[in-house]
Amino acid sequence: MSVNKYFFLILSSLMMLSATCLSTEKDGRLGLGTTNQLATDLPAISLKLQKSPSLAVGALFGFDTNENTGGWGTGLKIYRNFFDEPQLTFYGSLLAALLNKKKVTSSGDSKTGFQLDLTMGSEFHFTGLESLGFSFEFGLSFEKITDFVVKTVGHNFFTAGIHFYF
Repeated sequence: MSVNKYFFLILSSLMMLSATCLSTEKDGRLGLGTTNQLATDLPAISLKLQKSPSLAVGALFGFDTNENTGGWGTGLKIYRNFFDEPQLTFYGSLLAALLNKKKVTSSGDSKTGFQLDLTMGSEFHFTGLESLGFSFEFGLSFEKITDFVVKTVGHNFFTAGIHFYF
């Protein structure tokens, strides 16, 4: 084989291998999905915007109009990406949310409170499905609706969030 054929063979091999090694590019993309991280156990609609390779911001909102078990929750979330791997991003996050739960007291009053979560987690993508992200998280949650509570949390990808990136 001539030198040109070797060069072409090596170059094309590197190009094919490098395409599978790149991390998923999400800068400037909006993710729309679901999460169940609110302390009131309300499923919420979740938005996530990747502002830069190291920072993302999110918002979530959920409500239930049931007279006995209903309520609402809304919050903002900040993600700080620590590092990317192919198809995987490791991050730390801060969630600040306002919560309302109906009929919390014996007299049937609703209560409003807050939730503050400090978590670390990961969002992963499958090859060929780069627009779909699955998250899991673990950390601490500080909550107050009736009593102030501090607890550890562990969210699998069904509760932490699934986002479709546009």
